Amino acid sequence: MVPQLQFSDVTLGYDRHPAVHHLSGEVASGALLAVVGPNGAGKSTLFRGILGILKPLSGVISRGGLDVRDIAYLPQTADIDRSFPISVFDLVGTGLWRQTGLFGGIGRPAREKIAQAIAAVGLTGFENRGIGTLSGGQMQRMLFARVLLQNARLIVLDEPFNAIDAKTAADLLVLVKRWHAEGRTVLAALHDMELVRAHFPQTLLLAREPVAWGATADVLTAENLQEARRMCEAFDDDAAACVADERPQRAA
Repeated sequence: MVPQLQFSDVTLGYDRHPAVHHLSGEVASGALLAVVGPNGAGKSTLFRGILGILKPLSGVISRGGLDVRDIAYLPQTADIDRSFPISVFDLVGTGLWRQTGLFGGIGRPAREKIAQAIAAVGLTGFENRGIGTLSGGQMQRMLFARVLLQNARLIVLDEPFNAIDAKTAADLLVLVKRWHAEGRTVLAALHDMELVRAHFPQTLLLAREPVAWGATADVLTAENLQEARRMCEAFDDDAAACVADERPQRAA
């Protein structure tokens, strides 16, 4: 089976400064993969590369024939402009842009799909509320509803359970497991290691470069986590060039 994602010695960065470098490996189609690492490890940068927002400085990202427009992406809530004057219904409806076009009309079938997605995340009754009035948990439920509508084969979630209450996190985790059961490929950047151990069978531990990648129990060892912290603390943010490290990536 063709992998959903394949990284061939990929380096990603900004203004020629590497933020993620020398990443090689595959994400199988239908995988449920956690991407973990210290703050500044490059998790969001990696996701921007997967989405095509950020082009590699070197190396190749293959998406198994998938167009980047067909990838569903849930950004960190901090990246959403909460002052933008749009209702919950209309923002969730942007998940249908691929089918309707940016300026396409929304007929009754589309409106029913939007209402069903809103109901699926427990936000019925919030349709006409402005997004700026939502709590953190309600905001995250709304973003999950938009992902639901995209009906994508590849789903990328950036800190989906950050700064939300336990009930909301549990409800949204049910959706993640549902996508996985449907054979979709799901990647999630996470910081709660116990949640990762309990629910994500595969993990990539990143610290600007890969530390370990494989079965979660084998990746999230005390030794690997300590090495990831050390590597992030030692990383030179002003490095102008990326030189391959002689230390091999630890396979799990």
